[in-house]
Order: sequence, then C-alpha cells, then structure tokens
Amino acid sequence: MLTLDGQIEEILPDGRFAVRLENDHRIIAYTAGKMRRYRIRSVVGDRVIVEMTPYDLDKGRIIFREKTPGAGPGPRRGNRR
Repeated sequence: MLTLDGQIEEILPDGRFAVRLENDHRIIAYTAGKMRRYRIRSVVGDRVIVEMTPYDLDKGRIIFREKTPGAGPGPRRGNRR
C-alpha cells in the first residue's frame, strides 16, 4: 500500500472526497471504517493521509485527518448513554 499526504478539495456524494495529493495528482477517496465509526468529520481544506493501492492510482482511502491548530474538541451533542 502507498501512503501519501494530500488536501481535500471537494466533497462528493456518497461519502467520497476529491483529494489533491502533494505531487499534484487528483484522486477520489473515501473515509476509512474507523473514521466513519467514530464520526470524524472532514471538510474542504483539511490535510489528510491517503492510502492507495499501486494497482489503481485514481482511488484511495482516507486513513487520517491531521488536527488543525486552534480547533477544539467541538460542542457536545446532548446526553448519550
């Protein structure tokens, strides 16, 4: 597996994202299962780490979203039990 850094350019339907890699290559990526499970949100402009297979260099999986400086944990939503 190839691991590359990139930046989210556009949010697409069905939980997919257009990501511009450091080498200026544009791919379509989706969020990994753990990111979806723990509801880690990604927005345009976020720096991400993408995992790709060498067999298909047009698709990938977002495995990590880098923390932005100054961004706190966000507001809590109600009472979860």
